[in-house]
Amino acid sequence: MFNNERDKMKEIIKGKKHILLGRDESGPYRREHYGLDFQFNDGGRKDAGYKGFTGDCVCRATAIATGISYQTLYDELTVRTKEWRTNSNSRQAYLAKPKNDSPRQGVPMKVLRTYLKEHGWTWVPKMFIGSGCKFHLRQGELPINKSLIVQVSGHITSVVNGVLNDTYDCSRDGTRCVYGYYYKE
Repeated sequence: MFNNERDKMKEIIKGKKHILLGRDESGPYRREHYGLDFQFNDGGRKDAGYKGFTGDCVCRATAIATGISYQTLYDELTVRTKEWRTNSNSRQAYLAKPKNDSPRQGVPMKVLRTYLKEHGWTWVPKMFIGSGCKFHLRQGELPINKSLIVQVSGHITSVVNGVLNDTYDCSRDGTRCVYGYYYKE
């Protein structure tokens, strides 16, 4: 079916139908939703010469959504993280170690927000303090005609034209909360 491993990675896996049965004050209920379609995408990490998997979700998702090469973005985020660590007066920057300047294990959100804002991306919050989870990583709850960089609980991923692009299906069967997303007009 597939000629090589690269063809297999380009395959889009259709989102599954999920049924939630339960009971609340109004009685029993049945809710259905469809998960997002999924496509394996490492954002160019393997092409840049990196091996294995790591916690580079910020760099990977941003590379996928923006179209900037993984290595270019990796280098830029490394420089910006180092500048933030040495110049910021925040407690987080004070506690950060020089070995953590690399995007390999994550990027501080202040660094990512500044980078995306400078490049014309707009933040759309979807969860507020005390509001509970209103939006999920599933069909019908996110715009489908744009490239999005989506912040979910403990992770950042990208959704391109309604297809989740990541190294694994992080939607938790369509139940993962979306804190917000970045998009570019």
